Amino acid sequence: MKAVVTTKYGPPEVLQLKEVEKPTPKANEVLIRIFATTVSAGDVKMRSLNLPSAQKLMARLFLGYSKPRKDILGMEIAGEIEAVGDDVIKFKIGDHVFGSTLWSGLGGYAEYNCLPENGVITIKPPNITFEDVVPFPGGGITAAKILRKGNIQSGQKVLIYGASGSVGTYAVQIAKHFDAEVTAVCSSRNLDMVKSLGADEMIDYTREDFANRGETYDVIFDAVDKIPSSHAKKALKETGIYLNVDKSSGGMGKGYQHVEFLVFLKELIEAGEIKSVIDRAYSLEQIVEAHRYVEAGHKAGNVVITLNSANQA
Repeated sequence: MKAVVTTKYGPPEVLQLKEVEKPTPKANEVLIRIFATTVSAGDVKMRSLNLPSAQKLMARLFLGYSKPRKDILGMEIAGEIEAVGDDVIKFKIGDHVFGSTLWSGLGGYAEYNCLPENGVITIKPPNITFEDVVPFPGGGITAAKILRKGNIQSGQKVLIYGASGSVGTYAVQIAKHFDAEVTAVCSSRNLDMVKSLGADEMIDYTREDFANRGETYDVIFDAVDKIPSSHAKKALKETGIYLNVDKSSGGMGKGYQHVEFLVFLKELIEAGEIKSVIDRAYSLEQIVEAHRYVEAGHKAGNVVITLNSANQA
């Protein structure tokens, strides 16, 4: 099968398209023919290891010292189950599924991958394409997991900083699901987009500092980790809650702990309450170009990689 192999840490060019052995599912696994995956900021960090010194050391211990131990990156997949292990009971051949590979060795940048049936995987809703559903296990789960800590109540004022990114676009919609009054902070070129997601008010951060407007909020969520917490808290109500995409995530945790968030998102998809913002789509052969684009830091929403496109439904 075709797969993109990471030969070492470095620029996008370290990603090489190769022929590798097709995996065989273990007794508790399903074999998925991948129709879509993503290039996220996390993928870029794992590939480049462009991190502060302390974080870089920890990353090497976790990922591998001179190159990634798991040389096929890709944290999100959507596709069709082609084979199941002898002990699998939750899924069957032909099921359309989506999920995260983060807790099972990565491997999204390939034509096939195996996931445990009790991993972060569920049936794809029929009212969404593979390309549109595939970013949910990353940005969607992160937004849902962190916003739960905010305990958002109907009518509360919620500010999402970085509302046009992958996490931010989902956060706007999830906050609206909880009937919040949402203020979205992003650049001018994305104001219309976040408004279309349901934001009640938009702030162009290049022209105005939300913390100096005199408005206060029940919840402030920095979805891109770009502002000092002390600055954000200037605009918090006395009983307000500050959330940060990195510091409030609680780390990777266990995979099973994230299944409930994936199911929650699936229900919102089926109800038509939430959607993905897709900035660009590339083929697997264009993976280097896709990484370059994401690394530039200007994407809105998500960047998707499509595979086996002739067989998608």
